[in-house]
Amino acid sequence: MAIISNGTTIADAGSFASGLVNADQILIKELTASSSANLTFVHGTSSVVLDGTYPIYVFKYINIHPASIAQFTVNFRDGGSNYDAVKTTTALNPYNNEDDDGGIYYREAWDLAQSTSAQILAQELGNGNDESASGELYLFNPSNTTFVKHFVGDTNYYQNFGKTGSFGIHYSGYCNTTSAIDGVQFAMSSGNIDSGTIKLYGIKDS
Repeated sequence: MAIISNGTTIADAGSFASGLVNADQILIKELTASSSANLTFVHGTSSVVLDGTYPIYVFKYINIHPASIAQFTVNFRDGGSNYDAVKTTTALNPYNNEDDDGGIYYREAWDLAQSTSAQILAQELGNGNDESASGELYLFNPSNTTFVKHFVGDTNYYQNFGKTGSFGIHYSGYCNTTSAIDGVQFAMSSGNIDSGTIKLYGIKDS
């Protein structure tokens, strides 16, 4: 029996039609770190698209491993040469240590209030051989020149400071500018990104 949705055959005789899974999510660019100072996506450079082509862009960061224990961060460019767009943000930090001592914090110290500083995506990210961070960041309508630029994301990471274990960050905020956001930069607060991959996708209009 075939499975049909809106007149389109999704599965027939147990097989899924090719190209239908994640058909609305288009891979634009993949960057891989190798002792890199940062991983940066700039519209119009190296095949990066970050304009009105898509209403939503998503960055998926996979097994980000620092050269030394540090914060993993993101910042945005709003038409200049610097990654210093003014931001207002908030962050929650759920955790469960390896000794099963868990909870959730509102991280007021990680909030930004009309700040040009980078947003923290992982705090005290461990640099042990098996320690890393993974997550995703959604950026909405970066080329819009009417509204502020909203973003939201989640990270799970191995924190190596005091007690160790599974730590998460749910963060959200906006770049408080009506200028287009044309660049996004991921970096460590100190030291290099030793290894890891970041993929940029565009999500089609429904």
